[in-house]
Amino acid sequence: MSKDGEFMALALAAARRGMRRNAGGPFGACITKSGKLLAVAYNRVLRTHDPTCHAEINAIRQACRQSGHHHLKGATIYTTTEPCVMCFAAIHWARIGRIVYGSSIREIARLGFNELRISNQRLKSLGKLRLKIKRGFMHAEAKELLDQWQQLPKRTVY
Repeated sequence: MSKDGEFMALALAAARRGMRRNAGGPFGACITKSGKLLAVAYNRVLRTHDPTCHAEINAIRQACRQSGHHHLKGATIYTTTEPCVMCFAAIHWARIGRIVYGSSIREIARLGFNELRISNQRLKSLGKLRLKIKRGFMHAEAKELLDQWQQLPKRTVY
């Protein structure tokens, strides 16, 4: 398995942990820099009653604490789903250089999540950013995660 595959597998596993704990939706993320793992997190919106506790935001907070700096230049974020506008902005402000994601923002919106349907590619274009985006990575596994979430007897969309 490639390094990207190994790190995405960590994000997927984090999302499953969060789903088992009913902490939030089917979302997980991890951040690496120079091949080293800095953070792994899942969505905690329901657990914390805080709409900003998306997996990506939680991972950025952990990675910044771990690195001792508010910038994560040269880092990669792996996320089970395309980052929302809020998370994309945080990724930009943290100066993360690369996003790797599985399912799309449109797929999540179809499940009922209150998403702004603006793709990361569009946000990158609007901001004239040099950020690298690898979309649809391990999509089958990310889609399977969404299917598992849909089968949960107790699930909440927000």
